[in-house]
Amino acid sequence: MQHPDVSLQSIQAARERIAGRIRLTPVLENQALNALAGAQLYFKCENLQECGAFKARGATNAVFCLSAHELRAGVVTHSSGNHGAALARAAALRGVRARIVMPRDSSPAKLAAVRHYGGDVQLCEPTLAAREALAAQLVADSGAAFIHPYDDPRVISGQGTIALELLEQVPDLDWLLLPVGGGGLASGVAVAAKALRPALRLVAVEPAGADDAQRSFAAGALAPLRPPATIADGLRGALSARTFELIRRHVDAIVTVSDEAIVQAMRTLWQQLKIIVEPSSAVPYAAVQAQQLDVSGARVGIILTGGNVDLDHLPW
Repeated sequence: MQHPDVSLQSIQAARERIAGRIRLTPVLENQALNALAGAQLYFKCENLQECGAFKARGATNAVFCLSAHELRAGVVTHSSGNHGAALARAAALRGVRARIVMPRDSSPAKLAAVRHYGGDVQLCEPTLAAREALAAQLVADSGAAFIHPYDDPRVISGQGTIALELLEQVPDLDWLLLPVGGGGLASGVAVAAKALRPALRLVAVEPAGADDAQRSFAAGALAPLRPPATIADGLRGALSARTFELIRRHVDAIVTVSDEAIVQAMRTLWQQLKIIVEPSSAVPYAAVQAQQLDVSGARVGIILTGGNVDLDHLPW
């Protein structure tokens, strides 16, 4: 049975709620990349979304679900960057304060983005436990509404709107590839995509150095956490019980890629599509380029999730 708080209906409602507050992002094709893959590749460019990442969808939906009374003390979250910037932007649209807990080793570009959108950054040690503890303290002290970066049905439903758009732009996809970290994107997109196209093969991809989703998927239960070690900072989060259950029911497979493959994919996308994507965004294409998946002859959608890169520290 599908988790009751995320459904095609909740995702369709999210799309109506955020309409006019986020961008309809384009789908790019490239003949050279098609030839290399032996497939038709369709890149859904959420790197061109508001705030430079898909996170604008979920954060905007969550904030606009709340009443003025619920927002009286603003919002709080913890984030490696993109959700923080998206929540700060959404809070600004509602005229309320956003407090964003971020690790001290966050990307300078992502720290700057959160502050640009008016977020009050609170730095902590670079562990999930430290992030959660400081966010909980801020909520207790302020009475602000907590918006989890991915373990929130409103956020998940907002991320799922990507599937609604993509399947209108390219209706006859055979495969859909996307990255997985905490699972908000993967679970929301999977619910919508499988409801609309049950035969679609949906594969989530994650870094080998942060492989809790693959281990959980293989075991059929949430796997023990390991300290993440990957360049893909946006995919260091761990699945929640909610996102794991949705992924377990709707995703067909999970594969991993090395950091070397991720960097090569970033470079290839820059050379061929003429766009800069962050490491987390390049992960699904890395699985194609590194031949971790055989997509030959198929029509393949690939979600590029974000483009917030520190240009002074590109990994090549």
